[in-house]
Amino acid sequence: MTINELNPKEIWQNFYLLTQVPRPSGHLEKVQKFLLDWAAERGIEAWKDGGENIVMRKAATPGHENSKTAVLQAHMDMVPQKLDEVEHNFETDPIQTWIDGEWVKAKGTTLGADDGIGVAVIMAVMESKTLEHGPLEALITADEETCMYGVNHLAADTLKGDILLNIDNETMGEFVIGSAGGINITASMQYKEVETDSEDVAVKIRIEGLRGGHSGLEINEGRGNANKLMARLVRQAIQDDDARLASWQGGNMRNAIPRTADVVLTLPKENVEDLKELVAYCLETFRAEYRGVEEEIAISVEECDVPKMQVPEEIQDNLISAIMACHNGVLRFIPSIPTVVETSSNLAIINIGGGNAEVLILARSSCDTQLEYIQEMMECTFGMIGMKVEFGGHYGSWQPDFDSPIVAKMVQVYKDCFHEDAKVEVCHAGLECSLIGAVYPEMDLVSFGPTLRSPHTPDERCNIASVEKFWVFMQALLKSI
Repeated sequence: MTINELNPKEIWQNFYLLTQVPRPSGHLEKVQKFLLDWAAERGIEAWKDGGENIVMRKAATPGHENSKTAVLQAHMDMVPQKLDEVEHNFETDPIQTWIDGEWVKAKGTTLGADDGIGVAVIMAVMESKTLEHGPLEALITADEETCMYGVNHLAADTLKGDILLNIDNETMGEFVIGSAGGINITASMQYKEVETDSEDVAVKIRIEGLRGGHSGLEINEGRGNANKLMARLVRQAIQDDDARLASWQGGNMRNAIPRTADVVLTLPKENVEDLKELVAYCLETFRAEYRGVEEEIAISVEECDVPKMQVPEEIQDNLISAIMACHNGVLRFIPSIPTVVETSSNLAIINIGGGNAEVLILARSSCDTQLEYIQEMMECTFGMIGMKVEFGGHYGSWQPDFDSPIVAKMVQVYKDCFHEDAKVEVCHAGLECSLIGAVYPEMDLVSFGPTLRSPHTPDERCNIASVEKFWVFMQALLKSI
């Protein structure tokens, strides 16, 4: 069976079409054209706005003309992550899907259900000839996963809607009414490389097999961060084996917990065996520390070509110290809701080599002053070794409205549909609702969606039964508004 045969076909067939169109963040020309062509073929009003978003409109069905206007919203881009052994170019290749029991997965890559399944739902609603609904708008945003470009450039006269239905939550039966804000932190410096000792040999050390994950939704699960683990190993190798750092590459997306890291070290030939023993010791230690959370940690070490240049010793020591000191993971839970993360940071990407060092971090918080605090913390950590610390891509937190009329209606509709209670939650992930709400302060906002697990990793999966349940709910909800 293929996903085209799954129910509801209205959603899965559209999701299949999206999997055939490359759409990694930063490369959205193909999916924008696809969505505009798709709409034109069906006679749906659609255009691209000044923020690179795709906007659609659909008139109310007879008898619902005086209903409030609902805006269906999702983002078109996806996080490009793959297993190392998989050959896949996210800018040109389609996603290969398969059905694994109750789940739809991709073959060795991210699935793109975050947020392709939301886009597919919007497509199903906009093309339907049988749904009952009031006036509808659709907002399919650009580059949510990297910098929220689309909503950051959303004009105040683009939408006319009263209600925003954000389809970007990952648990069916959960209605999110608040989320964390975030900011990108970049620490960088240039240095003058020095020549490698001609008598030294070189080794490449690789940490892999970590689960990675969404740096908002899964930051509280205690998963290993490849960059932090590598820092511990490299620091010990410098101390015990006279190792020197030549290069470091770890992680590749700010909002994904890094799964892999690679370093090249140089050292005296007679110390190689001791280094291998250190690697074995670190592997045993990390496996013990992360038992039950990370079951596939692997560390490899192999001799490689000796680089001509390396990092100066003082710069190397300072960089390792700052990386060791850099906060990673949960900083604080919300005091009034101690099960929900308030403030965190993800030490996402490290690139060192060729005279340049760069550390990229994503910090999140639902408390503005705590977000300022973690910025200052990072500025102190990296500033004291002479790195330039810059901030960008800021988006504010979405403060919950516990008296939201649309949420009250959704809770009742959910109860009527399934004879069970929905949950009303706040989350630590960054949602576009905060920025949309800033442009449209009178709009009633909520986020919901079918069940996804492990977004931003090659283990991303979408629960089949939850999509069918979501479609039942969405039809009832649109009729009731």
